Amino acid sequence: MARIGVTGMGTMGAALALNIADNGFDVAVHNRSPERTQAVVDGAGALAARLHPSDNLEDFVASLEVPRAVLIMVNAGAAVESVITSLIPLLDRDDLIVDAGNADFNDTRRRADLVESKGLRYLGVGVSGGEEGARFGPSIMVGGTREAYAPIKDIVEAIAAKFEGDPCADFLGADGAGHFVKTVHNGIEYADMQLIAEAYGLLRADGRDMDQMADLFAVWNAGALQSYLIEITAEILKAKDRETGKPVVDVILDQAGQKGTGRWTVIEALKLGQSATAIESAVAARSWSALRDTRAAAEATYPRDASAARISDADMEAALLASRIITYGQGMALLDAASTNFEWSLDLARVAEIWRAGCIIRSSLLDDISAAIRKGLPHGQLILAPSFVTLLEDNVPALRRVVIAAMAEGQSVPALAASLSFFDTIRRARGTTDLIQAQRDFFGRHGFQRLDRTGDGFHGPWAD
Repeated sequence: MARIGVTGMGTMGAALALNIADNGFDVAVHNRSPERTQAVVDGAGALAARLHPSDNLEDFVASLEVPRAVLIMVNAGAAVESVITSLIPLLDRDDLIVDAGNADFNDTRRRADLVESKGLRYLGVGVSGGEEGARFGPSIMVGGTREAYAPIKDIVEAIAAKFEGDPCADFLGADGAGHFVKTVHNGIEYADMQLIAEAYGLLRADGRDMDQMADLFAVWNAGALQSYLIEITAEILKAKDRETGKPVVDVILDQAGQKGTGRWTVIEALKLGQSATAIESAVAARSWSALRDTRAAAEATYPRDASAARISDADMEAALLASRIITYGQGMALLDAASTNFEWSLDLARVAEIWRAGCIIRSSLLDDISAAIRKGLPHGQLILAPSFVTLLEDNVPALRRVVIAAMAEGQSVPALAASLSFFDTIRRARGTTDLIQAQRDFFGRHGFQRLDRTGDGFHGPWAD
């Protein structure tokens, strides 16, 4: 009998199943196509002894210890619904269903209600780290109830990445909390990737070759920018295409894919009245990248001159650091707003800690973020934490120089510019929305508040 079962033997599901087996647990495995299940077992080597394959869901469920725990690793949306619908009649009271794929947290909350109404238990679990992370140690974000989590906590902590011995996994809050935290993680990931891509674009326009850029990113990875994404960027830029001998990046079509989590982050930020401008710009940039024919036509219509933005390596490094801090700050503020709205009581410092290893956005910055949150964020903003005030004062001037130089030469830097715009907007006690309120009152009699009186519902002289 198996302690836990995994249905869905795609890249992530197979990797997680092997990780579980590698940590000493018997695991039942199942896939809609039995051939795929058998292929995973056949390729498992010595771990195959801990894998219990089944050709159908009935046998799969029957191979599990009671109370049963079934982990679903299939594509978000209809596929998850189908598996849950098929599992419910096969399970008994207090059996556990775990959705460990990417999921819209709104779906997770609804599914939790449905499954729990049948006397079963449900967890929505965010798993980050890609295939390698899933196989050897991902970051794991658990949402649901502590009672549902307890029977599999030892398995989750065993398979999770470790940071100085601390498992990068934890229970975060009720119903959709785990999947929401994973969604925001992915939103930050979108922004960080876009910021790095913009730096790469500016360096490329300045005439740097791939090896020079690879060496520069490797140097940056040894400093304040240390992170998984900076590290792999250095490796990617160094890599050569086997067929042509060219740098791999030079043969890749510049159209970025997206699976929806970035958009979900932006949508929820707007719903909660939060600013996620760096993430918004990254999602928009991916959408623009899909318009390749349009971009080619626009370049022919509005040809650019050959000028390059002259930016020092030190300024580019500082600009990336400042914009990364601002991006993480926006993500943490969004998590805080969601925690309040949905009554999750998220421990944001712990969120930062479980992102320190295993996940895609892991970076040395997260230790400092966790420490700043534990000390208390003034007005809930990371950029107002004393340690980050110092960092931003030192590095924002470089961000400003980079954005100005790029724009002067017609180079596109939407995420860098969005980060700077947010910073400049948030550090002004008096902005320009007084005029917007006047306009709203003028055409719609919406009223406004006054600086010199209490209350609201005041109108301008045009109301007469």
